Amino acid sequence: MKETYKSRVYTDRPLYADYDAPEKFQAIIGIIMTHLRAHPKAICSYSGGSDSDILIDLIETARKIAPSLPPVKYVFFNTGLEMKAIKDHVNATAEKYGVAIEECRPEIGIVQASRTYGIPFVSKIMSSGLSEWQKKGVPLSIADEYEQAEDKTGKRRELKERYPKCEFLINFLCCCNSAGEPRPNIQLVINSSKYMRDFIADNPPDFQISAKCCDYCKKQVAHNVQKEYEMVITGERRDEGGMRSVPRKDNTALCFTESGSGQYRFRPLYYVSDKDKAWYKERFGIRYSDAYEVYGLTRTGCCGCPISHKAVDDLEKIRPYEPNLVKAAWNVFGKSYEYRKKYNEYKQNRMQEEKFCGQITIQDYLSQLL
Repeated sequence: MKETYKSRVYTDRPLYADYDAPEKFQAIIGIIMTHLRAHPKAICSYSGGSDSDILIDLIETARKIAPSLPPVKYVFFNTGLEMKAIKDHVNATAEKYGVAIEECRPEIGIVQASRTYGIPFVSKIMSSGLSEWQKKGVPLSIADEYEQAEDKTGKRRELKERYPKCEFLINFLCCCNSAGEPRPNIQLVINSSKYMRDFIADNPPDFQISAKCCDYCKKQVAHNVQKEYEMVITGERRDEGGMRSVPRKDNTALCFTESGSGQYRFRPLYYVSDKDKAWYKERFGIRYSDAYEVYGLTRTGCCGCPISHKAVDDLEKIRPYEPNLVKAAWNVFGKSYEYRKKYNEYKQNRMQEEKFCGQITIQDYLSQLL
């Protein structure tokens, strides 16, 4: 039996990660108390989403149990493309817990950022890789050179000399690591999305791809607001996947880390599963925003962000309640939605072709036996 590889996020996790929901949340409340005592100047990002709702309830429960704990600064980052349901929920949450949730807006809004730098496609990693490919003009054919080379390490070294300052892009296109070793199944390569390199070759994008809108509309704003605080609290969870499930150099467990600047990052929900969340919601009567409870969304974030494979479907759920917002999302991200639909059709056709060819091969083999 082939051994399944698991990263250190799974193997080096704390004991409470495997507790059942009641004991797990009791442990998390205790951990929140410990870190708030040690790092009283703390700021927490509140998005108005379901993870944030669980997080703020846990923090304020800890503060209610231990009144001597310091208050936490809460901030909501408004990208300029937010559902009214979310904005209303932010205000209702602040009133519910008797706290202030400060709204912060970017200097460059999401519309301007997207028009200037490009729009996301499939994932942040894919967007970054394709953005580099569009800017630097490295041909997709280097992947064929790499795959055909007997000495892949040598070929990787030669490509690096031929295309200086393109290491990430070479690895991305060739599906390898910096040592020249094939790594076709990791998240950091183009074919982490099946057939993507062939699709791009056959259907070059006619729009600029980039995930910079997230940097300008969220990350930079957050950095400017958070830099004066000792500890930053976020609701990241491993079950969300993507980069949130990748180990970081400073701490493989990802629950509590220290940055190079000495600031601490605290992720109390990191080992909270979807099942845990459902238990907590029912047990403590947490009401999510209308985006969940009325519109029927299962996840929120930047409204209409093309990184979500459900972006178009979710916009249709939003449309009856906030049609103008849906129109705005299509104006900003429409080309990415259409390109992803084209990619999905391409992938499906390729898979059907391979399945058919496989069936023909088996039939030919059986006929030879007979």
